[in-house]
Amino acid sequence: MTILVQQPDFGAVEAEEKVSESGEENELVLDGGFLEPPTNAFGHTFRDYDVSSERRDGVEEFYRINHIYQSVDFVKRMREEYGKLDKVEMSIWECCEHLNQVVDESDPDLDEPQIEHLLQTAEAIRKDYPNEGWLHLTALIHDLGKVLNLPAFGELPQWAVVGDTFPVGCAFDESIVHHKHFKENPDYNNPAYNTKYGIYSEGCGLDNVLMSWGHDDYMYLVAKENKSTLPSAGLFIIRYHSFYALHKAGAYKHLMNEEDIENLKWLKVFNKYDLYSKSKVRIGVEKVKPYYLSLIEKYFPAKLRW
Repeated sequence: MTILVQQPDFGAVEAEEKVSESGEENELVLDGGFLEPPTNAFGHTFRDYDVSSERRDGVEEFYRINHIYQSVDFVKRMREEYGKLDKVEMSIWECCEHLNQVVDESDPDLDEPQIEHLLQTAEAIRKDYPNEGWLHLTALIHDLGKVLNLPAFGELPQWAVVGDTFPVGCAFDESIVHHKHFKENPDYNNPAYNTKYGIYSEGCGLDNVLMSWGHDDYMYLVAKENKSTLPSAGLFIIRYHSFYALHKAGAYKHLMNEEDIENLKWLKVFNKYDLYSKSKVRIGVEKVKPYYLSLIEKYFPAKLRW
């Protein structure tokens, strides 16, 4: 069973607003103190997919393949197969350690092992929001689904594990990175799938929408089926943190329900740290490990089915 957290009133001007959470005396500063760096680890603008760099061509090739094969049929097959959670049994922290073996080929901003990114994100949020333990833990685990790339999980290709996510079963919005490559997707010309609503309806809720398959949807299934007590906002962040067409471009809002709208506010808080905390600065793992183990124990069972 999941628990709901009371959503704060973010107000019209998020950068200056302070609101109390759940009536408590402490105040949650929704903009925090985190400053967005001007450039990424390579000296380029963040999420710039056109700038000439040593990673640009590889990233575009990644998205070309991703956009061709992420179809309704493919997503349904992956959800059926991986929804069984019969690959591995291990703890959250063991999974974190496995990510030392993964480097995200879709990311133009970082080429470090993923555990570095998890800790950078979690510690940046922890500094600005010290009382939101559920959010610290969400940051730590949000990318754990990238273990799909490892042999024990079938060694899925990176195009089926990482990268920006998007709905399938309706038209591919033009805001999706490298949109041009969708023209080779079998759903692109299918009249059942290529309209604004496709197989969905106004306000149906994102829970009822099929998302392109990858680490986001997989980790969401792992958390939900293992009975995590993370609040709904935490599960929402896990499933949609790579859904940039929504939380950056504002696409697909016609599919959202009221709970999605509230949870999106938390995702937008989280996203700044997920994107801009990426750097070459290392976190002392052993120093912070006891804190995160205490959060894991609070919100997850000791062993999970993956």
